[in-house]
Amino acid sequence: MAVALSSLVNTLESYRGRDRVIRTLCYSCQLVGGILVEKRNDKCESGKSLLALASQLSHCRTVLRLFDDLSMFAYSIQYGLGKKEEDATVRWISVLGNVADQLYYPCEHIAWAADAKVLRTKSDKWWTFSIVFWGLSLLLGIVRSLRILCMLTRKLRKEKRSSFGESSHLKQKQLKTLVQSEVLTIMSNLADLANAIHWMPPGFLWAGQFPSWLVGLMGTVSSLIGIYRTTMGNNHGGV
Repeated sequence: MAVALSSLVNTLESYRGRDRVIRTLCYSCQLVGGILVEKRNDKCESGKSLLALASQLSHCRTVLRLFDDLSMFAYSIQYGLGKKEEDATVRWISVLGNVADQLYYPCEHIAWAADAKVLRTKSDKWWTFSIVFWGLSLLLGIVRSLRILCMLTRKLRKEKRSSFGESSHLKQKQLKTLVQSEVLTIMSNLADLANAIHWMPPGFLWAGQFPSWLVGLMGTVSSLIGIYRTTMGNNHGGV
């Protein structure tokens, strides 16, 4: 109990850890609240309260992201053109993903400022721009993970064919861990991409057609995968 409490405290003391917890709570509240409201024909006060809480938590994350531009910029500069990447396709997909991520933040900031009456402009188009860049980043992330997955699968097959000794088995285990990580990344990005499309303007694919509980389910799945991958990374030397 003491270890679990200490771990939770450590998580909440870091910005990224706190964001993961808030994100998970946000989508979980939307999932449960949406189910309660739908089952009781919009007459469930507890369901409405959970949806209101989810909305406030989402707003909290939007405000906190006002300070993410510099960290994203620093990461993009550090990555550069990805010359350390073994594969050119992975490199350029990653560079494009970083550009999409970098452009996402100012668009969301302007949309938030417009809603808060800080800027005199309509927020709708800026929310759309931010969702487009987010969705593009997710799509690029999926393609990147698929490319890496193909490369890892080839390496794993090659390792199995030339399997000999304990070092080879250890290498296979490491490759399997990396494969699992990329599969989880694809699943997480697909769940978020489904929500991103839902938040696009009406008329685009299934935009606006998800009930609240389904949005919550997709977000919860993505959030739990993120938490699991973080835990898995800590247990496997940062994989």
